[in-house]
Amino acid sequence: MVQFEKFVLENGLKVIVHQDKSTPLAVMNILYDVGARDEDPDQTGFAHLFEHLMFGGSVNIPEYDEPLQMAGGENNAYTTNDLTNYYIQLPSENLETAFWLESDRMLSLAFSEKSLEVQRKVVCEEFKEHYIDKPYGDAWFKMRELAYKNHPYKWMTIGKQLSHIEEARLEDVRNFFFKHYRPNNAVMVIAGNVETGQVKALTEKWFGNIEAGEKTERKLPVEAPQAAARTEEVKADVPLDGFYKAWHIEGRLSDQYHAMDLLTDILGGGESSRLYQKLVKELQLFVSIQCYHFGSIDPGLLTIEGKLVKGVDIKAAEAAVEAILQDIKDNLITNEELEKVKNKTESMMAFEDMSVLNRATSLAFYELLGDANMMNTELQKYADVTVAAINKAAKDILSQENSCTLYYLSSD
Repeated sequence: MVQFEKFVLENGLKVIVHQDKSTPLAVMNILYDVGARDEDPDQTGFAHLFEHLMFGGSVNIPEYDEPLQMAGGENNAYTTNDLTNYYIQLPSENLETAFWLESDRMLSLAFSEKSLEVQRKVVCEEFKEHYIDKPYGDAWFKMRELAYKNHPYKWMTIGKQLSHIEEARLEDVRNFFFKHYRPNNAVMVIAGNVETGQVKALTEKWFGNIEAGEKTERKLPVEAPQAAARTEEVKADVPLDGFYKAWHIEGRLSDQYHAMDLLTDILGGGESSRLYQKLVKELQLFVSIQCYHFGSIDPGLLTIEGKLVKGVDIKAAEAAVEAILQDIKDNLITNEELEKVKNKTESMMAFEDMSVLNRATSLAFYELLGDANMMNTELQKYADVTVAAINKAAKDILSQENSCTLYYLSSD
C-alpha cells in the first residue's frame, strides 16, 4: 500500500504528500489537467508546445535549468492527449528550489516573441523529423482521422498540422496558458524524504498567493458508436507493408478496462503472445506484430500493428489475424494463460512502484482520474478479471463493424 496525505489550497491546488525515508531524494510532480483534447481544432499542438515553452523562463526566473542543476536536480515533462506532466527530482535538502522554480512557472511564463520563436522551431523540427520524414510517421495521423469523426482524439499530441504551430501567435499562447495552467487545474505530488508539515508550509509560501483560474467545464464532442467497418489504403516509400487495425474501446474508468488491458497482452504483448507465436514464428507472415492501447481517459482505441514479410499479400496476412481474433471470441482462454498475463502485469507494476518518481507520477494520475487511492486498488482489479470477462471483452470490442483498418503499402 502506498501511503499518502492530501490537502487542498484555497486557490484549488490539490497537493499529495507521499513520504519515503529510504531515499535521500525528493520528487515534485505537477500534473496539469490539459492535453491535446482541450485544444481548438484550428489551433492544435498547443499543449505540446507549452511543454517546451515552460522551460523557456518564467516571469521572475529567466533560466530554469541552471538553478536546478546547481541544486543537484533533474527534470523533464511529457504531454498526452489527456494531460501535461512536469517533474523534478533533487536532493531532499534542496526541495525549496523546486517550489521556487515551479511556482514561478505557474504564476506566469515570461512570454516573449523570442521564446516563442525558439520553441516553435524546436517543435516544428520534431514534427518534421518524427511525423513527416520518418517511414510510417504519418500512420497514426491517418488512423486517428479514420477512427474519430467528432472527438478531439482525432489529432495527435504534436498537432493536426504543422501550420498550426507555425502560425501560433503570442496572444493565443498567453490565453491558452492563463486558461489551463492554473492552480485549480493542477495536482501536485511531493514524494520522497519529506515531512508533511514542511510541504504544507512550502506550498502555502510559494503557491498560496497564485490566483485560481476560472472554473471551466470540459464539454468535448462525443464520438458516436461506429456502425460499419472503415478502411484506408496508402502507398509510401517504406521498406515493408504495414498493417494497422484499431477498434473503439471504452474509457479508462470503464468496468471493462482491466479485462481489455489483459486481452491486449494475451493477443500481442511480447514474443509469447498469440499473434507473435502464430504469425511471426509459425506462419512467418509478419516480421513484427503487437497489440496495444493508449490508456486514454476518454474512449480510445485497441490496436494491432504489424510489418509484413516482404512478398506476403496484405489481405492474406489480415485473414490470418482475423482467424486468431475469431478464435479468442469463440473459445475461452485457459486459466494458465490468464494467470501468466496477470503475473506479468503485477511484476511490471511492482517494478514501476520501486521508483519514488514513478509513484509520484501515478498518484497524480489517479488523483486526476478521481482518487489517488486508486493506485492501491488497481492490482486487485486485475486479479479479479476472469476468463469469462476476457471473452466478453473480445466479443464486445473485436467486431468488424467496430474496426478501422489502415493498409500502409510499400510503393516498391
